[in-house]
Formats: sequence, C-alpha cells, structure tokens
Amino acid sequence: MKTTTRIFLIAHAPLAHALRECALHVFSDCADDVVALDVHPNAPPEESLASARILMEQQAERPTLVLADVFGATPCNVAQRLVDGQLSRLVCGVNLPMLLRAVCYRNEALDALVSRAVVGGTQGVMQVAISAPQNQIRRSHNDQETYHHQQ
Repeated sequence: MKTTTRIFLIAHAPLAHALRECALHVFSDCADDVVALDVHPNAPPEESLASARILMEQQAERPTLVLADVFGATPCNVAQRLVDGQLSRLVCGVNLPMLLRAVCYRNEALDALVSRAVVGGTQGVMQVAISAPQNQIRRSHNDQETYHHQQ
C-alpha cells in the first residue's frame, strides 16, 4: 500500500490552524494527514522549533510536505531547520489553493506533490473582474495607458 504524504503547516498564529480548519471543511477525511503549528509572536524560535520537531517526529516514517507562510520569516526559518531533505520538502508562500491542491494529491510521490502544490498556489492567485466580462471595457492593444510606467 502506498504511503500518504503528510502535510505540515507552519505559519504565524493563527494562520496554520485556520488553514487546517479550511482544509478539513473541504476534505473531512484529511484530519490525520494535515498537521498545524502556529508560531506565536513572542515565542522564541527555539521553542517553536522544539514544538515542530515533536510534531514532525510523530509518524516520522511518512514523507512530509512542509508548507510555511513567508520566506525569511520565523515560521519559514523554523521549517528550514526542520526538514531533512530526504522524506520532507519545504514550500513557502502557503495559501488555501496550495493547501487544497496538496491535500487533494497527497497520495502522489513527494516531489510530484511539491509541483502540484506550487502550481495550485500560483494558479489560485488571480485578479477577478468586478462585473461580468461582457460589461468590461476592452482596451486596445496599443493603449499606452497600460504602459504608463515606461514613459
């Protein structure tokens, strides 16, 4: 039987647990596969790392996709110290579309899951028109107002 990848969310409080709750809302069967650690503002990084290690050691035989919120911030720095590169991968910039894609494809190999998560996260970010497309004013292709920063 193929091993399901575990998804470990590490983010500024309360984002990690909020994202986990959203994932459970959509995929009620993912509770055992999604773990969350909220990094609190006044907690020393060593304390967050110790908590993360405890959570990571549970079911350590499973591959783990670690999703952190902001590259360079404390949750990401903790996550970088946590992943070993063998049975875990780290992706920063987590958003709900990324998480839902990862949960949906958690039965795939870890490297394939990383790609799916990143694509889900980037495709989930888009500008949406405030009215129906047929009511949008279309700009001509040579409209210089679009390129005002180049003038």
